[in-house]
Amino acid sequence: MPEQIHARVEACYQQAEAFFKRAFPRPEVSFKLRGQKAGVAHLHENKLRFNPQLYRENQDDFLKQTVAHEVAHLIAHQLFGPRIQPHGEEWQLIMRGVYELPPNRCHTYEVKRRKTTRYLYRCACPDNDFPFSPQRHALVAQGRRYYCRRCRVTLVFSGEQRQE
Repeated sequence: MPEQIHARVEACYQQAEAFFKRAFPRPEVSFKLRGQKAGVAHLHENKLRFNPQLYRENQDDFLKQTVAHEVAHLIAHQLFGPRIQPHGEEWQLIMRGVYELPPNRCHTYEVKRRKTTRYLYRCACPDNDFPFSPQRHALVAQGRRYYCRRCRVTLVFSGEQRQE
């Protein structure tokens, strides 16, 4: 996997160098990105981070669009300086002119959310469950109190949990 992304990053840089007739320093490339973002460009560190899970699930579009998208951020920063908008006209120029790709701000990849436990709290109101995150449940265990906005009664753990 890293070899294909590294090769695509290099190809994007070569395209930009041919277009602008100047050299650009190559970035550090990392695959330590999780969550909803497909890629991130760290402008001042000249570093790219990519999400390996989203790459595995969307290889063709990821290599074509996402890698070029992130490289374009670094190229725009090096050409036009730090005061430009992240997806402004300079970045769009590079996406359209250099890579001949649409300047899409966001990917449309399906992102699988991790399952999480919810702790069910209740009050005096009928049919009212309040699902608490593990963090909020831990705060209750440490003594914090939460109240129902309707009946103003302290919410109490029901002993029930569910997976979401």
